[in-house]
Amino acid sequence: MTTRRAVLAGGAALALLPWRARAASDALRAALDAARAERDPVTALRFLASFDAAALSPAARLDLVTARAGLAVDAAIVARGVDPRAKPSGTRDAGLLTLLLRRKLGDGVTLDAAAHRLERERVRCEVQAARLLRAIGISGATTGAGFTRLWQDDRDLYPDSDAGRDAAVADMNRWLARFSAQVPALIGPVPRYALDVATIRPSATDIAAGRIGARTLPTPGHPGGYRVDLTHVHDRPRWTLPSVVAHELVPGHMIQLPIEAIADPHPLRLDYAPCFTEGWSIAIEQRIAQDGGYAHDPLSALGQLHWRLFRIGRALADLAIHRDGQSIDEARARLVAWQGEPVPFAPFDADLARIAQDPMTRTAEMLAALAIEDGAQRRSGAALRRYHQAILKDGRMRREEIDRRARH
Repeated sequence: MTTRRAVLAGGAALALLPWRARAASDALRAALDAARAERDPVTALRFLASFDAAALSPAARLDLVTARAGLAVDAAIVARGVDPRAKPSGTRDAGLLTLLLRRKLGDGVTLDAAAHRLERERVRCEVQAARLLRAIGISGATTGAGFTRLWQDDRDLYPDSDAGRDAAVADMNRWLARFSAQVPALIGPVPRYALDVATIRPSATDIAAGRIGARTLPTPGHPGGYRVDLTHVHDRPRWTLPSVVAHELVPGHMIQLPIEAIADPHPLRLDYAPCFTEGWSIAIEQRIAQDGGYAHDPLSALGQLHWRLFRIGRALADLAIHRDGQSIDEARARLVAWQGEPVPFAPFDADLARIAQDPMTRTAEMLAALAIEDGAQRRSGAALRRYHQAILKDGRMRREEIDRRARH
């Protein structure tokens, strides 16, 4: 029998829970600060050993489990005599490369499984792109050759003038309005100010300061925007821009990052889940296409596939250069065969040079996207919205946490 005293005692205990959770979170944050400042990951792990994840708020729990997982990987890297915060670009050590990938992405992944999954997705995208290219009367020896022919069609190129740049910005903002209208059905409730964003043509001051291709996140009372790089607008076909809107604005970075700001993740979590943000935007681009966003617009569908092949291609190049010892020239030839044309901010040679100096980052970004997409499979309607809310509300996370939230 439940007595009045028991009910009152239970109510008092429940009233204390938020205070206890806050106190535990404050203590954890101090320990995470110390762990981040500590150069020895084994010592840093000891700072976090006494905390009970179940006693923490969801965001604090995510700080803890992410830090523990990342520091454990760092301890394994240090045991190999390598500084985990460095970029050992010359290594061909498969074990070390696997650890570097797990540091950025999550536990359990192997290089062979990563290469197999990425190659499978590349082939799927190439088949889809080839079918769409044939449907509009374009063929070629490779998918890249087909994209190059499409790039040369002047009908979809903006004039290299102020009028051309204004037209590109106006087109992007029309797509932004369309994608913003889809957010309630696709993601569910988001902060209202996250939708107070726009594509912005950079001013002369922005250009002089290098603020092109840059985002300003929205906050309450302050709109956000994406200053699109239109320096070479004639090289940006009209059909490549809708996916830029989805990725850089809504429902990509301008949804994920403002929600994450509310959760206020600890910097150590950001260190060990760095690829979630890019993964979210790649995955949500794909979801829009998958849900028929370009069903009656084959050119925009091809634009999305070109962006996707770019991101898959650089991930495969990352693996091939570091794991297999592939030369830059060989990697470039493969990218040309898959993409045909580079994206504006990543010319083939410059991008491959960056990849050669930063092992496993591009691989981790694309695998993060695939992990998010895997969790969304066979979900639609309310189930899809619940999943998206679950992986957004507390800020970025590692792959194992994406999997856990997808299961629950």
